[in-house]
Amino acid sequence: MDMAVKDISGAMEAPPRVSEGKRFVRVFFRRPIVIMGCCILFALFFSAAFPGLLAPYEPTKQDLRSVLLPPSSQHLLGTDALGRDMFSRVIYGARTAVIVGFSALFISAISGAVLGMAAGYMGGFTYTIIMRFIDALMAFPAMLLALTIAALLGGGMQMVIIALGVGMMPGYARMMCGQAISIKENDYVMAARSLGTSSARVMFRHIFPNAFPPMIVMMTIMIGTTILAEAGLSYLGIGIKEPTVAWGSLVNDGYKYLLTRPFLSIAPGVAIILVVYAFNMVGDGLRDAIDPRLRGTL
Repeated sequence: MDMAVKDISGAMEAPPRVSEGKRFVRVFFRRPIVIMGCCILFALFFSAAFPGLLAPYEPTKQDLRSVLLPPSSQHLLGTDALGRDMFSRVIYGARTAVIVGFSALFISAISGAVLGMAAGYMGGFTYTIIMRFIDALMAFPAMLLALTIAALLGGGMQMVIIALGVGMMPGYARMMCGQAISIKENDYVMAARSLGTSSARVMFRHIFPNAFPPMIVMMTIMIGTTILAEAGLSYLGIGIKEPTVAWGSLVNDGYKYLLTRPFLSIAPGVAIILVVYAFNMVGDGLRDAIDPRLRGTL
């Protein structure tokens, strides 16, 4: 009898509370590939913040006596057709990638989240107008849409940021719309509406915070796509213009010497690959770490 009572009391005991911070760290860093991605991103952000500490030369400094030099102790990645140090230019290109990537991400995520949340929560005519506009944008591939907008607005960093922000917006709008449609049926949202809470307050106080975790994962993954799209625009000659250094324009400048000096294109190309890979791996780890199905476990 006593054993049965002990078994019942043990079964009724609540499981020990697990720290969410400890669970997040354990799940996020459990894969070595995510740790590698974090290291690459740390190197990217450090290069973008302090390029002068890493670059031995100014990225725009020309030396016509040192044209197309192979890699050496003085020039780790050689020099380009104007005698500029390629290692320094790749380092300074990280700043352009970070500025364009995060600025375009901010524009696309904020505008897409607001439009998608309004469409999902309001429904009816508002949903029809907003989502048909989003569907029209999604009829074009994101890269083609950004290319068209950049060609109409002209080159330059600001125009590229706007073009990429608009081109990447439909994905965020669609995801936030689906989240808003699901969340607005919850009891706490219906209780807030029954108390006369305004629609704007319900959306930004109750719906947006609960729909934000999937947005974080999507933003982490999409920023790599945004940086890759910026490199594509710069490669086509519509993106970043000289004297600003961009990895895509470096690839474009170096492809003419691909057979004789392949490092001119390979070096910035490898930088693009590593950064996109790192953001994708960190996004996967972040998705696993905030998965609600893993809460309460280590």
